[in-house]
Amino acid sequence: MIVIMKSEAGTREIDAVLQRLNEMGLSGHLSRGVERTIIGVVGQTFPELKEMLNALEYVEDVVPISKPFKLASREFQPEDTIIQVGNVRIGGPEIVVMAGPCAIESEDQLMDTARAVKAAGATILRAGAFKPSTSPYNFRGLGKEGLELLAEARKQTGLPVITEVLTPADVELVAQYADILQIGTRNMQNFVLLEEAGRTNKPVMLKRGMSATLQEWLLSAEYILARGNGQVMLCERGIRTFETYTRNTMDVAAIPAIAKLSHLPIIADPSHAAGRWSLVSPLALASIAAGADGLIIEVHPSPDHALKDGAQSLNFENFGRLLPQAESVAAAVGRRLAKPTVTI
Repeated sequence: MIVIMKSEAGTREIDAVLQRLNEMGLSGHLSRGVERTIIGVVGQTFPELKEMLNALEYVEDVVPISKPFKLASREFQPEDTIIQVGNVRIGGPEIVVMAGPCAIESEDQLMDTARAVKAAGATILRAGAFKPSTSPYNFRGLGKEGLELLAEARKQTGLPVITEVLTPADVELVAQYADILQIGTRNMQNFVLLEEAGRTNKPVMLKRGMSATLQEWLLSAEYILARGNGQVMLCERGIRTFETYTRNTMDVAAIPAIAKLSHLPIIADPSHAAGRWSLVSPLALASIAAGADGLIIEVHPSPDHALKDGAQSLNFENFGRLLPQAESVAAAVGRRLAKPTVTI
């Protein structure tokens, strides 16, 4: 349930409600709007709780939430969440583009790609230092060395960086280097990892599990939110269906559905959905038209030589062609692409 405070309620009155919840073994999460403050009640509630809270001074109303994902729901927070990453705002009127190689292979490969995607218009650099793989014999990433290269790429280009974290034990290390922690599809329901990411003050991008429903996905986000980290964005990357031509099936309908159910920003990953580079641009444009707040796209200087996911990676030329098209589609739906910060 949510507690709606009266407009004149101040810090002392809000703290009194939080303290009362704590006395009952519950916790409260604040959502401060322009006109009023809402407190989301987390924990095992009971029928008498509504009357008890309504009796408190400066409580205007207590409303049950029908959704099992409380903190991620529009009922808890009607306004869109805006996540600030450096000079980039995710979830606002501008659409962000995250781009870079699937895996960091070398310093030259990463720096060349970082400069190229920024020149084309990307605002965030994506690249994997730790890589999950279906086969234990495939490339698994450079680990800490890759993180250090990411930090250097950020220094040289000014682009914030996003990279995947695989285990709870790695969260602290990855958080030292990354601006955004990525939770991959295989780890969407790794609840210990989600809670550890929730304890950081870093933005988190949570990818949808390959067979997850929207409710399961939002409940996974709830694990991060419940630990006090409200900087969560969701990423639709395609789901597993009977179709084999594409790597996954891009669930474009999930984008407006999530926007209706949740206040969290929604990012689209057409690269993993398609599995084929020739399909990445059409799916990216469709995602923008459907209301995505951002794209995350794999780009490689020489995809046919990539150690990971070369078949779904755009080369520099194709990525450069996509951005003006994306700008046109964004304008058609009343939005615009975010622009990278100029560095001197």
